[in-house]
Amino acid sequence: MKKINTNLVLSFISKRYICPIPSCMKMKNHYYTLIALASLSLASCGVLGNKDRGGLPNDGQLHGIAPGSRYVLPKPPGMVYIPQGTFHMGPSDEDPAYAFSARNRSISISGFWMDATEITNNEYRQFVYWVRDSVAAKKLGYVKTGADGNEYVDREKMRTLKWDDPKVIEQLSGTDLILSPEERIFGKKEIDASKLIYHSETFDLKEAAKRENAGKPRSQFIVKKDVRIYPDTLAWIRDFSYSYNEPMTKRYFSHPAFGNYPVVGVNWLQAAAFCEWRTHLLNSYLDGKKRIQESDFRLPTEAQWEYAARGGRSQSMFPWGNYYLRNKKGCLLANFKPGRGNYPEDGGFYTVRADAYWPNDFGLYCMAGNVAEWTSTIYYEGSYTFQHDMNPDVRWNAKESDPPKMKRKVLRGGSWKDVGYYLQTGTRTYEYQDSTKSYIGFRTVIDLPAQAKR
Repeated sequence: MKKINTNLVLSFISKRYICPIPSCMKMKNHYYTLIALASLSLASCGVLGNKDRGGLPNDGQLHGIAPGSRYVLPKPPGMVYIPQGTFHMGPSDEDPAYAFSARNRSISISGFWMDATEITNNEYRQFVYWVRDSVAAKKLGYVKTGADGNEYVDREKMRTLKWDDPKVIEQLSGTDLILSPEERIFGKKEIDASKLIYHSETFDLKEAAKRENAGKPRSQFIVKKDVRIYPDTLAWIRDFSYSYNEPMTKRYFSHPAFGNYPVVGVNWLQAAAFCEWRTHLLNSYLDGKKRIQESDFRLPTEAQWEYAARGGRSQSMFPWGNYYLRNKKGCLLANFKPGRGNYPEDGGFYTVRADAYWPNDFGLYCMAGNVAEWTSTIYYEGSYTFQHDMNPDVRWNAKESDPPKMKRKVLRGGSWKDVGYYLQTGTRTYEYQDSTKSYIGFRTVIDLPAQAKR
């Protein structure tokens, strides 16, 4: 095969030819022929890349390991990619509550995926049902022994279980998963929500990375705890004294009408357990398909949340990019407490659908209002003065014995019951990690690369 002058070909195809259609037909044929020949030539030189090889030569030279199957990035459903960038973190205008302790500073953030909406009741219900099935399987003996000798829930067998069948409840009535007779109303046998416990096991990378912990056994950094995962539905009554909110307590989490509304009544520990379960769910599937496991789902850091909320607008006061809470038609742009308490003016009395209103420029819904959101960051007034300017992350895995001050977690975004100030992208507040509120929810992030363009 005759050698092609690659430089000449590339120079030719880089030029733009503008001519009438009839006179260009012949030229176009030559054009595409040259492109094909150039591609063949370049591919043979390895410029455009080669397909995965089946094996590697055994010639004593460095070739790397044998390539595996082609990597396919699993696009997480319901998530959007937040590209890397730099922004000014901190108050865009007012800072009355913190007396300038949260100083505005330049921060750089690497790319990540984030839930387009707050985690909904339907999505959290999947977690609750998974835990319910796991607990019930152990009670019924629906387990199998894995290749490693450990016992696992037989998920295939559990799928045959119909929870609306009274016989299933009868099978479980002799266990503590069902309410005891004295706790039943009119003798109705129901699941005891307090028995829905998720066993959490995580590895504390930050603690293991400390210089003073070098060489210590791995087991010292494994954190194990049991977490009750059913939402606190009584929060609707507890949060508001002398207020009639019983219907929300009875219906909000369980009724299908609220399926696409953000889950509330979930504390920080429960939100973290959800992230761990979601990671386990994905990686178990990938493992079954002999595919590589992915990164962990987790709560966003405070910096990630603010960067995502701004939608690429570094100094905007609100996610929609200006200083106003209404659009030019006079419509409110978020679910919050307008004026002196005209709750229904924005279209919602309590929460609204997680995909209500308009998304910001990143495609994220309700980054202001609806429900305030948990972050992974510990709340410390002076953290802005010492945190790193590259992916800042100030975390503390609080123990039960730690003082309450160490259990404060940063909240962002404001909620349906908050005034406009708390909707600002730079406003930060906190709540204790074991607190459940009717106005606090969460969304998750995962560290995956952006999808390659095909």
